[in-house]
Amino acid sequence: MSAIKTPLHGWLILDKPLELGSTQGVSAVKRALRVAGHPKARVGHGGTLDPLATGVLPIAIGEATKLAGRMLDSDKVYDFTIRFGAQTSTLDAEGESVAESDVRPTLAEIEAILPRFTGPIEQVPPAYSALKVDGKRAYALARAGEEVELAKRAVTIHALQILPIADGSPPHAARREELDSITLSASVSKGTYIRSLARDIALALGTVGHVTMLRRTKAGPFTLQQAISLDKLDESARGASLQELLLPLTAGLDDIPVLAVSPDQAVALRQGRRLVGTAASPGLHLAVEGITPIALVEMDQDIKVVRGFNLMSE
Repeated sequence: MSAIKTPLHGWLILDKPLELGSTQGVSAVKRALRVAGHPKARVGHGGTLDPLATGVLPIAIGEATKLAGRMLDSDKVYDFTIRFGAQTSTLDAEGESVAESDVRPTLAEIEAILPRFTGPIEQVPPAYSALKVDGKRAYALARAGEEVELAKRAVTIHALQILPIADGSPPHAARREELDSITLSASVSKGTYIRSLARDIALALGTVGHVTMLRRTKAGPFTLQQAISLDKLDESARGASLQELLLPLTAGLDDIPVLAVSPDQAVALRQGRRLVGTAASPGLHLAVEGITPIALVEMDQDIKVVRGFNLMSE
């Protein structure tokens, strides 16, 4: 009779393939937990990734699901290709052409325009998005043929650069050669729509365009270097070695200062009580007893629990 495995708490980072939805990624991890014989656990993702996009999809397991909200608010990095000459209804390769142009920009023109899209900007989200209009999803209204008007939103593009081609050389040796497409990398704040960014860059260049490739290379602290394929996930599940792929719960909190607490203080925090008279710098901290995360706490005049973790001390 096999031994009962302990519950898992932490992060699995998927390299999401094309045409897989984020909720399907969650289902794949739940299935892997079952196959590997681990107890049933809460599982959630740390930020939706379109089916037509690939790349970093953080999957939270167990107590790590309490941090999924922080992951939604984190910055992201995307690589994406803009194809010039046609704007589509969905702003990507899935939609039908709604506008066309014979104008093609040069590399020099693209380089000159990018500073206009770096820093705080405003953008109109795509009609085909999950935003709600009068209680209904915008994409559902758009697919039904209804006119969808979405308000501008403020976002921040922290960095925007042209990517080299595979051999590491500049995208094009001739800076004034007209280009059919360009591949960029963008580090962006939450709520940024890359498809809208691509649309607006093309329009600023006097043409139209749409996204033909979209790959998330970073979400919060998680990168492609930590990501695993679905095949690797299945292989590890069958080999009962999922825990070897699991990143600790604290991997999602690498930007949070640590506050060491005593066993008595840990008990109080687990009960949701405030700690008074403990000196520490103000702001959000991760309270730990030894190496065990106890709670996210807010420091001010005292210590208040923001989010507690139900983990046994080691």
